[in-house]
Amino acid sequence: MPEITTHDGTWTFDGEVLRIVPGHDRSVHKLRKALGEIAVPLQAVAGVAFEPGRKGGRLRLRLRAGADPFSQAVAGGLPGGADPYRLDVGADRTGVAEFFVEDVRNNLIVWEVPDGPCDKYLLPGPPAPITAQAGDGQASFDGERVRLEWNWLASDGKRRAGPQEFALRELVGVEWTPQSGMGYGSLRFRLRDDSPQPPAEEDPHALAWGIQKEGGLTTLLAAAVTARLPHPSAPPPAELTAPAAARADDPDTVLRRLRELGDLHRDGILTDEEFTAAKRALLPKLHSDPPPSG
Repeated sequence: MPEITTHDGTWTFDGEVLRIVPGHDRSVHKLRKALGEIAVPLQAVAGVAFEPGRKGGRLRLRLRAGADPFSQAVAGGLPGGADPYRLDVGADRTGVAEFFVEDVRNNLIVWEVPDGPCDKYLLPGPPAPITAQAGDGQASFDGERVRLEWNWLASDGKRRAGPQEFALRELVGVEWTPQSGMGYGSLRFRLRDDSPQPPAEEDPHALAWGIQKEGGLTTLLAAAVTARLPHPSAPPPAELTAPAAARADDPDTVLRRLRELGDLHRDGILTDEEFTAAKRALLPKLHSDPPPSG
């Protein structure tokens, strides 16, 4: 079983899973230590390479697009030292690194693993509950709901808005951006009914920071939420691809839609007027005769 160990960490491959364990050296980025051990199934791997350098080089693992919620959340925004899918290799370990690459590549060929995108996550996200602090507040996620709380660095607008809390079903996405130059880093939660978004430092649906480039552990929280949202490349549910007429007149579909409207009204997403109007439009379909078959 190929294995390579350096001060930066240990990579092991058993033919089915590539296991990544960060090192304990002080030079290892704290984000990688917090992320901990990662078990990457071979089906999630798009490629692996050894990149020679002046004092050895580095191993770099490339995952298939959409395979990993952590990679999906950070969208390539991490600095190299924080990237869990690279391993610095000393000059005395370059031969082992090249053998490791060859073994993984051979297995990719034998098992005919595609290098194209995935329509479901092949790695789990970080476990919940999870909390992250950065800049002007704190975000917490219990597996079902996100909560944002502000500190003294928050803008007047955020403090006036007060703590924010929303359920997963209200979210359409999570956007994580590292701090760069004079700009702010941010962890932004996009809601279904969001109007045009203000800058992160003014947005009550976002944490913002101006010093920490990685924003503490916000990447882990972003990945935990991302893993529990619908995959961006997942095929649509069967009821969304059925003929429109069949969907509109199906009593089960109408009842399900009425229940969804009730939930949205109860949670305050729909006003009384919007709920009444939507219900009035659906009720006649519930009592109409079904369309003729054939």
